[in-house]
Amino acid sequence: MTELVIDNKKYVLVSEKNFQELQKTAALKWRPEKTLSITEARAYSRKKINEWGAEK
Repeated sequence: MTELVIDNKKYVLVSEKNFQELQKTAALKWRPEKTLSITEARAYSRKKINEWGAEK
């Protein structure tokens, strides 16, 4: 691992193999956000519309 400093910013050079390992571990930890059902989405949008309407 090599560090570079360009315009007072630090950059790190990593071998491609290590970079791919880091990507794999990050991908395993990532979880998508929960998708709302149609009824949940409608209730959520109504709630947000009512909040927006109350502000005006």
